[in-house]
Amino acid sequence: MAAEVMLMNEIEATAAQMGIDMNIDFSSIQLPPGENCGIISDDDDVYHDDELEFDSGFGNVIVVDNLPVVPREKFEKLEGVIRKIYSQIGVIKEDGLWMPVDPETKKTLGYCFIEYNTPQEAELAKEKTHGYKLDRAHIFAVNMFDDFDKYMKVPDEWAPPEIKPYTPGENLQKWLADEKARDQFYWTESFVQWSPMGTYLATVHRQGAAVWGGANTFNRLMRYAHPQVKLIDFSPGEKFLVTYSSHEPSNPRDANVRVVINIFDVRTGKVMRDFKGSADEFAVGGAGGVSGNSWPVFRWGGGKEDKYFAKLGKNMISVYETETFSLIDKKSLKVENVVDFSWSPTDPIIALFVPELGGGNQPARVSLVQMPGKEELRQKNLFSISDCKMYWQSNGDYLAVKADRYTKTKKSTYTGFELFRIKERDIPIEVLELDNKNDKIIAFAWEPKGHRFAVIHGDNPRPDVSFYSMRSTHNLGRVAKLTTLKGKQANALFWSPGGRFIVLAGLKGFNGQLEFFNVDELETMATAEHFMATDVEWDPTGRYVATSVTSVHEMENGFNIWSFNGKLLYRILKDHFFQFLWRPRPPSFLTPEKEEEIARNLKKYSKKYEAEDQDVSMLLSEQDREKRRMLKEEWEKWVSEWRRAQEEEKLERQKLRDGEASDEEEEYEAKEVEVEEVLDVSEEVLSFEE
Repeated sequence: MAAEVMLMNEIEATAAQMGIDMNIDFSSIQLPPGENCGIISDDDDVYHDDELEFDSGFGNVIVVDNLPVVPREKFEKLEGVIRKIYSQIGVIKEDGLWMPVDPETKKTLGYCFIEYNTPQEAELAKEKTHGYKLDRAHIFAVNMFDDFDKYMKVPDEWAPPEIKPYTPGENLQKWLADEKARDQFYWTESFVQWSPMGTYLATVHRQGAAVWGGANTFNRLMRYAHPQVKLIDFSPGEKFLVTYSSHEPSNPRDANVRVVINIFDVRTGKVMRDFKGSADEFAVGGAGGVSGNSWPVFRWGGGKEDKYFAKLGKNMISVYETETFSLIDKKSLKVENVVDFSWSPTDPIIALFVPELGGGNQPARVSLVQMPGKEELRQKNLFSISDCKMYWQSNGDYLAVKADRYTKTKKSTYTGFELFRIKERDIPIEVLELDNKNDKIIAFAWEPKGHRFAVIHGDNPRPDVSFYSMRSTHNLGRVAKLTTLKGKQANALFWSPGGRFIVLAGLKGFNGQLEFFNVDELETMATAEHFMATDVEWDPTGRYVATSVTSVHEMENGFNIWSFNGKLLYRILKDHFFQFLWRPRPPSFLTPEKEEEIARNLKKYSKKYEAEDQDVSMLLSEQDREKRRMLKEEWEKWVSEWRRAQEEEKLERQKLRDGEASDEEEEYEAKEVEVEEVLDVSEEVLSFEE
């Protein structure tokens, strides 16, 4: 009761400051004491208190102003109109509509308070009805009740902000300066996410998201308030964090799920832009999109600069720039029937796909569009297309379009590739068909930073794996096949981040078959098995490979660490194992030419590390020798103790032997003993003649 009285006093004081006569019964309002700004506390018990879904402050109450001022006889009619308007948006609590009355004139005061079940419904009501025109003289002005309290706390006179002394922040990249260039990994039993360059580790909670980092220990660097957040995504350059939540409508008549998306500045925690609406508005392709909802809703472009982000809508692609967080040219890119798009990893270029229409009268097409000018760089029409998927090479040098085409009879399909050379003049396109064009494509993957790609094709259980290069033998700009590996137990491809090496993995039905392959030499380095493996992850430098069995399986949960050439280095089993993540590294500052030079002169650079390895090896050998020495000393000590005990018990043993004097074996006397043994007994009756 004390808490309820305190809250009533607080709201009455706020209303008094605003000059509002609160002739209202607030006894039906049940709100929790305290204010945590939507951020979870550090106390562990808060994390486990999942059943308590409290609203903070008065976040589910709105104030509707500019209502007609009416006498008591018209009060009921006005209240009915207001209730009809606002009950369409969400469920108004019982006794949740209050319209204050002037005690002298007995007329309404021109505003009302509406309390919804959830803050999300209150926010939606504010968005939908602020500026609503009831009639020519009454246009609604809608605000959140919490905002009034915030505005009333603003001082009347400006005062300069307190200047805080500068304190340098931690070096969030210190882990990259490790003397031995060791990589880090993180395993967990719940959901976490590294930022793209490894600076931050993000965690998700009921009240919002948080990022962690630091030079020596992981400290919480920033928190982002977003109640019931479910999904997060970083921009490629780590400047922005996107958070997503969805809420079931409390009104049974409303079938639309409510979606809230916030884009935060990672360093400051400021919301740069929010998007709210029904789930249909954020479905791929807009309402009725072919693929339904997917994450991330927004896809980032412009490389590591984080200049642009875009989402797919119905007959359009909405492209935003991050300087103002508004649409480029204040309008979306209109593309009739567009169903998919993807950004170049390095340049502000969008590749979009429009399917075939009109029974083939209008062919499918892939277009390349340059931002921000929305200029079409290249277009390719595709005929008899049933499906299409686009794959960018990591440097943005090439784009592969996997096109599934109908045969003439329309009863089956076959697959080919349209290969775009993005960086060459006029963006030439090559068509690639497999030797057996009817082969099913199981997997496709570009070599990172390279010119090669791999394809798994054919039928299970033993498909083939083919390797191709975008450079022919004479470098004439023609795609060339390097080799085909026949009958492999593989259904997934995992290139090393540095290229050259690849793991051919047989996951799911293939029970974790692994083949470590050197594409430069076109030879297998090793074959292995991680039974029931679900995931394969290269470390950022391409030195190690982690294979894991996550908790999608009930047994064998854990992970293995392998060398790049397939040697098992480390294995750990862990029940309820959920996720394995290598810590990403930022891009190298070295030019491709410098990296090639280092690769050519690797023996010269590796001498230092070989010497360090030798020192470590000698140290380990010395440790092994010390361990053996200690074991020997322990054995000799045990033998000595045994001999001492034997000597002390010698007289007792003599008595037990009836005076035998010695335990020494050589003093024993050997005696021959004759033993008679009956081998057989038989009875025979003899007859005697007289």
